Amino acid sequence: MHQELNSVEAFSQYLQDLPEEDAAARAAAQERNGQLTKPPGALGRLEDLAAWYCAWRGDAKPEIAKPQVIVFAGNHGVTAQGISAFPADVTVQMVANFEAGGAAINQLAKAFGAKMDVHALELDRPTADFTQGPAMDEAEFLAALKTGWEAVDPEADLLVVGEMGIGNTTAAAAMALALFGGEAGDWTGRGTGVSDEALQLKAEVVARAVAANAGCGTDGLEVLRCLGGREIAAMAGAMVRARVLRIPMILDGFICTAAGACLEAARKGALDHAVAGHVSAEAAHPALLARLGKEPLLAMGMRLGEGSGAALAMGVLKGAVACHSGMATFAEAGVSGG
Repeated sequence: MHQELNSVEAFSQYLQDLPEEDAAARAAAQERNGQLTKPPGALGRLEDLAAWYCAWRGDAKPEIAKPQVIVFAGNHGVTAQGISAFPADVTVQMVANFEAGGAAINQLAKAFGAKMDVHALELDRPTADFTQGPAMDEAEFLAALKTGWEAVDPEADLLVVGEMGIGNTTAAAAMALALFGGEAGDWTGRGTGVSDEALQLKAEVVARAVAANAGCGTDGLEVLRCLGGREIAAMAGAMVRARVLRIPMILDGFICTAAGACLEAARKGALDHAVAGHVSAEAAHPALLARLGKEPLLAMGMRLGEGSGAALAMGVLKGAVACHSGMATFAEAGVSGG
């Protein structure tokens, strides 16, 4: 199934015309769940996860056989303001590490049987410093959305999108502030581990960024273009393509969730095909998840990015679906009580 993405308007239209879950598949899954060899509700949230997965796959007895992890990398002009503990060239070095199989996300993707792809977006040309105006013009924004859109494997049956980009927690904080209001400090965390003094500077940069792009208002796609980065826009492009293809998703941490929040602002229910993999140690992530009504599967104190928290949560979802589809019913097992 190949859908073209030739303009931001086309992306917006896809976002308005998203497919919904298959209610018949959900009902059939719930009926099956009621016949499995266990007391009702004994698998707790795993039962809800399995029903959700079945509903999006349109299959009452599915399996997860082809998960895909995609890591997008981009550089941010705002790093010139001194908001990160690491220089921007670390992005390039980490992409090489991903490609060599040496990062945490490589190990987690391998552990849970996922295919992993890496897409570096013009690392030699950072986005514009968004304290001075929009991070991307429309052509740059479309190119990033398109990279994400085309990165999704139509054969995948589960998707995790991760990121690498020095400065991108600043972008995510600015996006959250623009969408949800409050004070810059409410949304600004330590990212790669900045000092107290640098944290204050970072919050000031976030406030200036939102002020410089006040024309965006709470328009989700404009917030993504003006305050995001290429890798964040690519994540959003992949999220919408996954929805069009009915591929369920697991959201990662603060940056991934901020990308998703822009989609949710543009179209209520845009993330219905996604669950939150974990709550990260980045200070504002719990508040962002709460605004989206997403309850995380894991709380492991992680703040690495790369899709790592979501990749770890693949194990939980795979377990949920394996139990649902593989367990015997009372009748099949000859067990009394069904």
